[in-house]
Amino acid sequence: MSSLLSHEIGYSAPIEVHNHGFSPYVNNEGTSLGICGEDFVLVASDTRQSNGGYSINARRSPKAFELSNRTVIATTGCAADAKQLVEDMEQRAQYYVHKHGREMSTPAMAQVLSQLLYTRRFFPYYVFPIFAGLDAKGKGAVYNYDAIGNIECVSHYAYGSAAALLQPFLDNQINKAHQRGADTTAKPSRAQAVKLAIDAFTSATERDIYTGDWLEIFIVDSEGVHKLTRELKHD
Repeated sequence: MSSLLSHEIGYSAPIEVHNHGFSPYVNNEGTSLGICGEDFVLVASDTRQSNGGYSINARRSPKAFELSNRTVIATTGCAADAKQLVEDMEQRAQYYVHKHGREMSTPAMAQVLSQLLYTRRFFPYYVFPIFAGLDAKGKGAVYNYDAIGNIECVSHYAYGSAAALLQPFLDNQINKAHQRGADTTAKPSRAQAVKLAIDAFTSATERDIYTGDWLEIFIVDSEGVHKLTRELKHD
């Protein structure tokens, strides 16, 4: 349409709008879970780091880390934020040891993690952690958080891309959900917890392309932290 005709009929060409956005976050997917026992606690996570679809950044990128002789943290979400969060927690744990001559208790470290996440609430870590360890009585404790530090102490929990598959399975096997006449107070033994973790991740890899490669299992008991590794699907 000529410019003269456009002027006469009051027509104006549409203005093209270009939006330029940037997000500092990326979800590197993967899955983590925690299971609480009577005198132990188990934390497990896979090692696959993805960047959407079948784009795999790394097959050996751990998500679970030992913070002390009685505590472990597992992460899902943005791998870079998770790394920084774990480093911050390690520094606080080491500072406490140097200052007081003993390790921080599990409930205290759980609260420190909550406060650390909350201090970043205006630009939060894109991380959903599971923190686990032994309390003062030697009993297992599992804590789950959201990205801004809300905390909850639970018997078991799953986070990550396969959480929707794992959580109902854990609810049924640990809390005996929908099992008539089952003992809902009994906690799993160590062997049962390990088997549940392996079965859960083996099943998850069949449905979730973001979970796979290797499974790392941390077991915390009165003797310290023990680590097991199992192979998962690589495709």
